[in-house]
Amino acid sequence: MDKQTEIELQAAAFRRLQKHLMEDRTDVQNIDMMNLAGFCRNCLSRWYQEAANEKGIEMGKDEARQIFYGMTMDDWKAIYQTEASPEKQAAFEVAFDENVTKKG
Repeated sequence: MDKQTEIELQAAAFRRLQKHLMEDRTDVQNIDMMNLAGFCRNCLSRWYQEAANEKGIEMGKDEARQIFYGMTMDDWKAIYQTEASPEKQAAFEVAFDENVTKKG
């Protein structure tokens, strides 16, 4: 497979993952994703931001999130986010430390 085709397939897979998370499974909470998988929608938007920055494209966290979510974080939270239990919040602290803080 040539490199351009590989890049196009990777981009298509990313777009499908984004659609799945943003349209098909809005019921799945970010905190549950982070606790179970070590990443969430916010991680994906951060990775998008980092890729843009590496290409010399200035993009901040809020802009990347709005691009990935298709709306502001405030709007997403108001529409889809539910209250997390203290147990989930404690597990999130551990998962965030292990998967974001330590990996930089």
